[in-house]
Amino acid sequence: MTTGKSSAELTQIADAALRSQPGCETASVPAVRALPNIREGRNWEIPNVVLGDSLISDVDRAVMSVHRRLGRKYHLLAGD
Repeated sequence: MTTGKSSAELTQIADAALRSQPGCETASVPAVRALPNIREGRNWEIPNVVLGDSLISDVDRAVMSVHRRLGRKYHLLAGD
C-alpha cells in the first residue's frame, strides 16, 4: 500500500531525495508528472531534472534509484 501525495508534495520529496544522493547536491526536480492510464502504485515519473553542477551520470543513476524507492512508498493523487 502506498501513500497518496499531491504533485507539489511529491515533487518536494523527490527533490530532497535526489539532492541527498552522492554527487547530486546541486541537481533539482522541478516537477513530477502523472503517467497516463495508471491509477495505482507507481503512477508518476520524474520527466526532467536540472543538473546544476552535478554530472549527468550521477544524476541518471540517482533518478532511477529515487524513483524506484519513492514509487514503493507514494502514489500521485488522482486529479493532481
